[in-house]
Amino acid sequence: MRDIAPQPGPQEAFLASSADVVFFGGAAGGGKTYALLMEPLRHIMSTKGFGAVFFRRESPQITTEGGPWDTAVALYTPLGAKNRQSPNLDFKFPPFNNTISFSHMQHEKSKENWLGAQIPLQLFDQLETFTRSQILYMFSRSRSTCGVAPYIRGSYNPVPSDDEVGGWLHEFVGWYLDENGEYPDLSKAGVIRWFVNVRDRLHWYDSKAAALSDWPDIPPLSFTFIPSFVEDNQILLKADPTYLAKLHGLNLVEQERLLRGNHKIRPEAGKVINRAWFPILDQAPKLRTVMRFWDFAASEKKRKLGAATASVKMCIDTDGRFGILDMTEDWIGPAYVDDHAVTIARQDGRAVRQRWEEEGGSSGKRTSAALAKKMAGLDCGGVRPTGDKLERLRPFASQVQAGNVWLLRADWNDRFLSIMHNTPDGLWDVRDCCSGSFTELTRFTPQRPPQSTSLIMTG
Repeated sequence: MRDIAPQPGPQEAFLASSADVVFFGGAAGGGKTYALLMEPLRHIMSTKGFGAVFFRRESPQITTEGGPWDTAVALYTPLGAKNRQSPNLDFKFPPFNNTISFSHMQHEKSKENWLGAQIPLQLFDQLETFTRSQILYMFSRSRSTCGVAPYIRGSYNPVPSDDEVGGWLHEFVGWYLDENGEYPDLSKAGVIRWFVNVRDRLHWYDSKAAALSDWPDIPPLSFTFIPSFVEDNQILLKADPTYLAKLHGLNLVEQERLLRGNHKIRPEAGKVINRAWFPILDQAPKLRTVMRFWDFAASEKKRKLGAATASVKMCIDTDGRFGILDMTEDWIGPAYVDDHAVTIARQDGRAVRQRWEEEGGSSGKRTSAALAKKMAGLDCGGVRPTGDKLERLRPFASQVQAGNVWLLRADWNDRFLSIMHNTPDGLWDVRDCCSGSFTELTRFTPQRPPQSTSLIMTG
């Protein structure tokens, strides 16, 4: 038998809170997802009719390798739960056949799928990816007839208050931050406050009585925020001693957000990538793998008015560092894009892999296939990007900040450095080429086998 229990500290405080709504986290690695998955175990096998729904914004985020579904399988299966992945993602628990479901809310209108639902426990992982209207709508679905009062739990990583998706979080956690609105104020952790939602505006109170005094016909909900940091997750640090080093290896913005819980920092010129972080070499060292990645844009408009057809030729040298060997940026018409790319690819030679960003849909596949045919004899192909552009760039940016990306001295250096330094402003064609090249190059790097984990492992 293995114990299933929270770790002492923030995780234990989160699971012990009596508030109707509790937000947990504010940094990476604090055991947030595991805590959410543990929460329904207090009722799922003892209260007939109790159920829970675990939400991520997009479905692939649930079933990705090592994600919430895999963690849930390891946690729930020893308890006798039976899982199924079709037609729904869920677990059935003895003795009452109660259900913990896993679902997504990818589109704004997806919330309407829950019209008429009664959910005793709602669990939201990565709240910063959900919109305000989705969350407030789902609050209205927090209902229960099983004898357990309905409640809501959520985890998040910090975003600034003007973030167009997750900035609404500050309406809830702003009071719990320091006077500058940056870092969690630990003296306020776990303090319960009360709020009512009137005409889509939240009114906050220090007590339930004060809320009812102003709004006697609207039952207030209690709320608290419990911050956690990677240092609070000793099980994770013991199982993966390199995890802390990985967080320190992030770029400045991501270090502040995910390591220190900064709710105010945002990507600005020189913070995501700084031109001073690139060493410039007069001669390239010995190389292992070379990749040119393309971002096609059929535009003859001049700079700043339209995206360019761009490419970045990136390599990994024998010391494991990354290098930028060449950059192209051209405003050419659609009739000449393929010939332009083929000419440069032939000049690169067979030793250089050619990849490009493939548009979605069947037309994107046809266009990609046609270009691959013209590049016959070369290692080439289209790649479909996933996720936000800035998110895709961040692994590359982290290596830049660490001084692991050099440039080969050439006349394009200043233009390249200006583009990268101004991230996230400006056009993204060259940056997309960098993130695409980096992603494809790292596919050729051998990965360590995953370490074994115990049932109590937190994520």
